Amino acid sequence: MTTQGKLELTIKISEFPADVKTVENGWKSFEIDCDGQIVSVTVKPKVFKKLEQAQTDYPMWVAAIAGKMGEPTDRGFVLNEPAIQVFEKKPKEPKETPVA
Repeated sequence: MTTQGKLELTIKISEFPADVKTVENGWKSFEIDCDGQIVSVTVKPKVFKKLEQAQTDYPMWVAAIAGKMGEPTDRGFVLNEPAIQVFEKKPKEPKETPVA
């Protein structure tokens, strides 16, 4: 007997998706290349707005897109139930070298 588990994926991006399409009911659809696997993501306009806002508000940012692995496609798979969290990325301050 096998142990039951749940497979959840988190994809991190730090640039705005290049080719965003508006599909049924205003939802936004885009693809992410994850090491050769193309992940298809479709989200509600309200969820996609988080990416748009990060693009305008933050000079550097990272988004975590989490969901479940869905149907396979020719080049990858569909991400089911995607959720997006966006974080501002602060540049690291250079460490000062001690003066001898």
